[in-house]
Amino acid sequence: MSQPVPVTAAILVIGDEILSGRTQDTNTAYIAKFLGALGIDLREARIVPDVTAEIVAAVNALRVRYTYVFTTGGIGPTHDDITFEAIAAAFGVDVHYHPEAMAMMAARYKPGEFNEARKRMALVPVGAELVRNSVSTAPGVHIDNIFVMAGVPMIMRAMLDAIEPLLQRGAVVHAATVQTKVPEGRLAAGLEAVQKAHRDVAIGSYPFYREDGSGVQLVARGRDAVEVETVAREIEAMLQGLGAESSRVTSIS
Repeated sequence: MSQPVPVTAAILVIGDEILSGRTQDTNTAYIAKFLGALGIDLREARIVPDVTAEIVAAVNALRVRYTYVFTTGGIGPTHDDITFEAIAAAFGVDVHYHPEAMAMMAARYKPGEFNEARKRMALVPVGAELVRNSVSTAPGVHIDNIFVMAGVPMIMRAMLDAIEPLLQRGAVVHAATVQTKVPEGRLAAGLEAVQKAHRDVAIGSYPFYREDGSGVQLVARGRDAVEVETVAREIEAMLQGLGAESSRVTSIS
């Protein structure tokens, strides 16, 4: 039986503040988990500066490779918020003041406060549909397979919730995590044997170092829940054969 075509995604983080280290990117991890719960495979994440040519090149490279592209950052009211214009350039279209966005934002501000800078947040690519923002009103946009979202985490999450009904679902990836205090070097050969016997399950090895000691978490991931559990049990049996204790954990650290 043929395997279903995977639903894939990329994230494009836009902003000089991320590249300079001034702002920590927490959105990528959140989006990755969000997409994983929908069975969408996040295949790539990039960070680019607030430079139109860099944004255009990245958008055009990613949108032909993946089912969806999610961008964060650069849609505010200041001079360096150029994402909407760059997305328009990537698609070869103009920008315009979206009437619905203008109306929503005008209603949010007191008379005289909806200035030219704030109006920039309604200057979106022609043909784009709005992505609702329940936190601060100023919308993101959706054009073709690109979803353009804010960089502020609370706003980005609200936009992602609005986007969810539009997304195609894939087969959810199941995971099982076995933890042990055996060093990776002792279990590498046994782990390789388990992996060779189960090609459709990815096995990852993640060392940890804590106050109570060091060890490794062995994570089996796959779309067949039964096979994932089989792999986890074979890992446990392999560790038992080494005379090592192990335990199941519900999160990866």
